[in-house]
Amino acid sequence: MNKNAIQDLLQKFPLFKNLTDSEMEPVVELSRNGVFHQGAHIFMQGDPLTNVYFIARGKIKVYRTDLQGKEQIINVLQPGEMFPHQGFFRNDNYPANAQVLEETALIYIPIPSFEKFLIQHPETCVKMMKILGDKIVDLQNRLQEQIMNTTYEQIILLLIRLSKSHGKNKVDGTILITTQFTNRDLANMIGSSRETVSRTLTQLKKKGLVNLDEVGNMMINVDALKEELF
Repeated sequence: MNKNAIQDLLQKFPLFKNLTDSEMEPVVELSRNGVFHQGAHIFMQGDPLTNVYFIARGKIKVYRTDLQGKEQIINVLQPGEMFPHQGFFRNDNYPANAQVLEETALIYIPIPSFEKFLIQHPETCVKMMKILGDKIVDLQNRLQEQIMNTTYEQIILLLIRLSKSHGKNKVDGTILITTQFTNRDLANMIGSSRETVSRTLTQLKKKGLVNLDEVGNMMINVDALKEELF
């Protein structure tokens, strides 16, 4: 990938959107890129923190594992998103695993160089802090969901959240979830069991709140799901 292509891709990210060519020049000079195949790990939980990554194409699953090996999915990231969201401005390790879900093209920058760039460009640093703040709010909301809601309600809230991050509006008013998640994936996102998710989805399908298209993607009636919570 040449420098012009890297700059064009990076400037699609909110972080770099309004930077001039001269402001982008040091970012492009620092940037590297690569294509990673399905199933590959970009980094593992506990590895030394070295790079910040920007997704140009593909999807990345960010997850943690406990001492018993149980997986907890933190997020599934798409083109236009960066990761990780922890560890900047400190010596640290990657807080989670990052695995490629489908062939993915990444642009990446060494974190010490990226931090230096942010310090030299305070307006971009402010954008960065906003992105990190949004991620913190999202994690706080998820924690509150686990504390305050039943598993049935957590699954509904998860589907609503996925409709925002992985959804595409259909003409009939439903939202198509464009990423296929297994029941195990959904369970790992909220710390539940595959069986519980399966039972809940069956209930929601019977009520007409969730359906599947011809290739198995979920179609969500978001308004009806919200009404189900009250």
